[in-house]
Formats: sequence, structure tokens, C-alpha cells
Amino acid sequence: MIEARYDGLADWYQEFRPALSAVETDALERLLGHGEGRCLDLACGTGLPSAAVAELGWSVIGVDISNDLLAVARASGLEVVEAPADDLPFEDASFDAAVSVLTHTDIDGFAAAVAEVARVLKPGAAFVYIGVHPSFVGPHSLFVAAEGVPELHPGYRPSRRYDATAPGVANPDGVRTRVGGVHLTLHDFFAAFTGADFLIECFEEISERDYPHLVALRARR
Repeated sequence: MIEARYDGLADWYQEFRPALSAVETDALERLLGHGEGRCLDLACGTGLPSAAVAELGWSVIGVDISNDLLAVARASGLEVVEAPADDLPFEDASFDAAVSVLTHTDIDGFAAAVAEVARVLKPGAAFVYIGVHPSFVGPHSLFVAAEGVPELHPGYRPSRRYDATAPGVANPDGVRTRVGGVHLTLHDFFAAFTGADFLIECFEEISERDYPHLVALRARR
């Protein structure tokens, strides 16, 4: 059974992450763009990406396993469905686009989730993904608030789930202290997309800081 680790944390999470950052919003607008079709928001949480994509004209359906986070999204008027990322309750080729923001660090079996996105997308449809940088954010890297220079520790390999005992987790008020996290090496991160027969059209390190903490890509089947 997949664990909804954010259940019981909705109020805290809304305060911790009240909005998308400017670079996230900009990346969604540039890489996805305006559209009128049906867009999937994978692991939508409280619905921040869904709301941003809806402002671009898309008809958005969000999916998440945390009923508590989905309740926040529903209260904002968003259309959401409770379902695991690796078993989406949608027909093949039923979406015109897909997005997912900051999710590979939460989803166990990220490659299976990406394969499900590939299944429900129409041929040629875009999948825009934004997430933390696998090289500089994770159990091996002390990079609090993504400020300064990352302090690297042993443990970049292998890809795995980790908890607050990892040397890279130092913020007692952070997400990873509360729910743990999933670390993917850069190789396994890219392999999740290429293994699902996605062609990665563009890849960006979207932070303007000296050491980037976010990446963004657009892929198509």
C-alpha cells in the first residue's frame, strides 16, 4: 500500500509552501505555454501547479494520494482525483499535456509514474517536469535553503529513500525532516524519462544561483 506521507500536514505545508516560486512559474509558462486542451498535474499536492497551468488556459486535472492535500486543492475550486502516480485512473492517450512539479523526491517508483504519464498522453504531447537538482539536493548534500555552496557528503549513490538521519537533511522545519525523501542519481532521473520512450527536448538548470537547486525539462513521446 502506498503511504500518503503528507496526510496530517496540510496546514503546515500550506504555510511552508504557499506559492510557486517565480522561476517555477516562468518555467511552466515557457516550457508548456498556453493551451486549451486537457492537462494532467501529476502529484499535484495542494494544487499550486494546477492553478498556474489553469491560468495558461489549460483544463487541468490534478492527481495525488494525499487526501488532506487534495482537500486544499478542492477548496480552491480545482478538479482533482485521489490516485497513486503509478496507477492513473485514466484511459490511454486521454491528455493533451502533463506537468509535475517537485515530485521525484516524493514518489516511490518515479520511473513507473513517468511511464503512466506516457501512457495517458496523446502522441506528441508535452510533459513538463520541474524538480530539485539531483546532484546538489539530496541525502548527500547539505544545501540549506539552496543558499551558498553545497557541502557534499558520501552517499550520492545509490538511488533510494532516505530520512532525517541523512547528512544532507539539516533543516528541522523542512519537508524532508517530516516525510523523508527519495533520491535519484542524475542517471536514474533521466532514465525514468528515456525508459518510458520520452524524447527530452530541452533541459534547464533554472535557478540563477551559482549552484542550481532546480531543474526543468520538456519531453515528448
